[in-house]
Amino acid sequence: MDEDMKQIRFTIPGQPFGKQRPKFSRAGAYVKTYTPKETTSYENLVKLFYNEAAKGKMFPEGAMLDVRIIAYYEIPKSTSKKKRREMLEHRIRPTKKPDWDNIGKIVCDSLNLVAYHDDSAVVDAQVRKFYSETPRVDVMIKVIGPDQI
Repeated sequence: MDEDMKQIRFTIPGQPFGKQRPKFSRAGAYVKTYTPKETTSYENLVKLFYNEAAKGKMFPEGAMLDVRIIAYYEIPKSTSKKKRREMLEHRIRPTKKPDWDNIGKIVCDSLNLVAYHDDSAVVDAQVRKFYSETPRVDVMIKVIGPDQI
């Protein structure tokens, strides 16, 4: 662990993905709860791109963290040129799923014990949704001090 890590930025390529609800299966009198495969796969993708950027470093224990996430959605193929331009100028923004809070949840949950000891260290966060020619999720995490709140 590197005590000097103050900030990191990384990108998860592809369409934004949100945390899915747990699934349940019944085996006789017992109910088993499990995480959907797609959620687990995306969480592993988040960890992979974080580790690539951080080179195995974590934020110091007890640090207060600020997380900024920008989700860029793919522009639908059938979009008119005028509407496409407005989307790229951020005048039209995605009002479709996944919801902003599920995007934030999957990213922050994925980074538990990878970027930080627990996502309770996140004291400030923002998730924004835009359209782009290149669908992706950009993540920035930084340490904030009491003077920056």
